[in-house]
Order: sequence, then C-alpha cells, then structure tokens
Amino acid sequence: MIDKQTVFLVVDDFEPMRIVTSSQLRAMGAKTIVTANNGAEALRILKNKKVDIVLSDWNMPVMTGLELLKAIRADESLSYLPFIMITAEAERYSIEDAIASGISDLLVKPYTAGLLAIRVQKALSSRPRPGISVSAPPEVAVAPSPQVPREQLRPTILVVDDTADNLLLLSQLFKDEYRVRISHTGEKALSICQSDNPPDLVLLDIMMPGMDGFEVARRMREHPASENIPVIFVTAMAGEDARHKGLQLGAVDFVNKPIDPEVLKPRVRNFMRYVELHKQLQANYDGMLELARLRENVEQITRHDMKGALAAVIGLVQGLADDDLMDNKQVGQLRMAEETALKLLDMINMSSEIFKIETGRFELDAKPVKIGDVLRRIVEISRTAFAEKHLIVVIDSDTQVGEEVPNALGDAMLCYSLFQNLIKNACEASPEKGRVTVNLIDETPLRIIIKNKGTVPAEIRGRFFDKFVTHGKLGGTGLGTYSAKLLVEAQDGTISMAFSDQENQTTITVTLPRYSEVVA
Repeated sequence: MIDKQTVFLVVDDFEPMRIVTSSQLRAMGAKTIVTANNGAEALRILKNKKVDIVLSDWNMPVMTGLELLKAIRADESLSYLPFIMITAEAERYSIEDAIASGISDLLVKPYTAGLLAIRVQKALSSRPRPGISVSAPPEVAVAPSPQVPREQLRPTILVVDDTADNLLLLSQLFKDEYRVRISHTGEKALSICQSDNPPDLVLLDIMMPGMDGFEVARRMREHPASENIPVIFVTAMAGEDARHKGLQLGAVDFVNKPIDPEVLKPRVRNFMRYVELHKQLQANYDGMLELARLRENVEQITRHDMKGALAAVIGLVQGLADDDLMDNKQVGQLRMAEETALKLLDMINMSSEIFKIETGRFELDAKPVKIGDVLRRIVEISRTAFAEKHLIVVIDSDTQVGEEVPNALGDAMLCYSLFQNLIKNACEASPEKGRVTVNLIDETPLRIIIKNKGTVPAEIRGRFFDKFVTHGKLGGTGLGTYSAKLLVEAQDGTISMAFSDQENQTTITVTLPRYSEVVA
C-alpha cells in the first residue's frame, strides 16, 4: 500500500483511462488523485498544486506526454518529480528519447493493476531521473519484489462457454501449456477481463443466455483494461454475417464448432506469440531503462570521483614540474605524466560530459579558470608531441607585462579538453615546419584565436563542427571539433571557423565568459 498523503497526477486525453487508472490507484490506498486531459493542463496544475508523482499517457493533443516530461525536467521546482510514462509506443528511438529525458518508469499498454502498483512503489522510492542538482527527496532503499510463482508466469487463457462439456474440453486441451480460467456467462467473463488480473487471450462462445459473445467483445473494446486482449470466437454460428460482425468487434480469429483440436491449438499458439512479444516489449524497455540508470551511476562516479582525483593529480604534477629543484630529466618525466593525465581527462569528458550535453542534462558549475595557464600547458605539450614535424607552436597574449592574465568563467577540465582538441587539430593540419599560434585577447568576453597554415578542405567546410566529420586522417573519428563546439557552448561560449585560400590559413576563434569579481 502507498502513503495516503501521496498526491497523484493522472494525465490522459481518454476519460475512461483516467477513470480506470484512478480506480486502480485508489485500490492501492491513494486518497488524493488529480487528473488532466493533456500535458498543458497538467503543467498548469503542477504550478499551483503540490504533486508527488505523475502518471502520463504519451500521445495526447495540445501537449504530449514526452513534451510534458521535458517541461517538468527543465523546471527546477518540478524536476525531482517521479514520472511514469504509459504508452503503446513501439518505436525504439522514441523510447530512447523518453529515457534520455528522464522518465522514472515506463508501462506498455495493456498492463495489470498489480504491475502498476509495483512500478508506482518503485518510482516513489527511487531517486528521480536525471540526477539534477535540486533539492530532492533522499533515495530510499527498495525492497526486492516478491518471487512470482512459476504458474503465474504462464500466459492465461479465458474460456467462455455456457456448455459445461465445451468448458471441460477446451480447458483440458490447453492446461498443459497455459493457465486456463473458465466462465459460463458473458457477465462473469467481462468482469474477469476488466479485473486487476486479466487473461492474455479469450476463447469466446457467441450464443449464450444473457450477455452473448458479441456483447462481451463490444464491451471489452470499450474498456481500457480489456480493449487490447485478443479474442478468438469459438462458435457453432457458421454464417459470413456472424464472421463479419465478429471481426468488426476486433476478433483476431473465428473457429467453428465442433472443435477440431488440430486446427484450434496452432491458432492459439500463434496469438500467444503476440502476447509473448508484447511482454518482451515491456521487458526490452525495462532493460533499456536499467541500462540508462547504470550509465548514469557510472557517470556520477566518473564525474565526481575520477575527475576530481585526476584534477588533483594534474595539479600536483604541474606543481612538481615547476619546482626549481627538479632537473631537466625529472621535469621531462613529469610533463609526460601530465600529458597522459590530460589525455585520460579528455577521454572521460568525451565519454560522459558530451553525452550529458547532447541529451540536455549537463549543468555547468562555473568557476574562475586560469585560461592562460591552460593554454600554455597545452602548447608546451603540443610542441613535444609534434616535435618530428618541426612545428613552431607559440602562445601570445595582449596583456601587458606585469598585468595579471584574465580568468575565464567556466570549467577548467572542459577547457583542457576543448583546447587540447583544437590545438592538436591545428598541429595535425599544419604542414611540416609550419607555425601554429594561439592568441589570448583580453576582451569581454575573452577571445582565443588559433591559427595554422593549411586550409580546411572545401568538401567539409560547411560541416566542420558536425559529428563524425573527418578528412584525410587515418583513424580519425571526426569527434574533435564536434566535441570542442559542445564543450564551448556548454560554458556559454562561442566557436567559429574562418579560412583564407589566398594565405593558406585556417583560423578558429573561441569566446568564453570573462570572470570578474562582480560576476563572482
């Protein structure tokens, strides 16, 4: 049972579905349930009323469930809310979009009340996705789900017939492969189909006293809990009119009495494959969601543990290398260690931060960055790395002698990665004995200009900062300039490229916010 104080928001444009979901939540113990018929109405409610969890359909007019999810995650005051998406969506890329946008869980229609209860409990007990830096309820350990009996894992067939002999025959025919439930009236069959534990397939007689099979099928299709359950009519009515009416009511097959087991059994197996595919779809989506959670956990460790430790190592190595007590050999070894650490840092940024930026989940913790020191170290490393090309790699600043070099406002580790990629790219593109210059212009914002001889090939100039664009580099991934662009823009900066065929020169210009005491 859930806490009676929990406030639920149910969002669905189909009123019967809102009613059914609300009834299921009340059966779990919910007392306060608010409903909305689209995402826009849901957002208005969220602005004016405290809600603890959102259950939303996907496809709705005005504002879809996915648009609602993204709006909630973008609002600092709402971003912690658990969000369960309910959908019949089957496109993998759409599910990936929802997962990347931060769903807590996803339910594929149709689903049982029992499954809904498990997912609601899990969503309320778990840390919201994504891990946004807002005041959120602490994570609570989730008790393991009870073991489901093996018998309940088998698909269920409901056999509906007013004749006892037919009920016995059909139940005996399928009892070894499936769970079999029986009903001798249409009213009881409808009640089972709309219960918390509906069957996976219905074998339905037509001619029954009271509510006949046609009426059962019609009312099944009107109710969200039973509308997608496959129905096979098993009847003595052999006319085309009866078959046509049955198919209009959504029957998936029509089998005539007397029953031929060799005909009926393979037909049932065929539709049970559909049932298994649906269950597998839910399992696949669950697996995708768990994989996303695992990746987030790894990224959390990477960002806060590995990057912090690596930044400390880089600082220690740089301090030792600048110590006058070190001889040339020791300084050289320390610079090699520094270069290796910077490469590892770049790999971490490429694997974790770029993914967060691409999916809109990166949050900048802007601090003063000694951008002059960053550029100087990368230039020194580049001179050593490209010594065989006899390049002249220089750094210049328009700061006057004795003046303090200005600081950028951003993330030092991201700056290392982006300028390492850009300066490395310039050195690779430069001809033998060429010159690469890095200029730091003391303006607001700060401007960093990187120039090298050689122009960007005409066929990739318009796509220079696009993903996977590369030209003439053996083993090139095409991620260097693409990642640099993302890392610059993530720090509220800009990047541009210019070229001159006449001077045979390429120029990259980066701007970054300038740190000042006023900003701080």
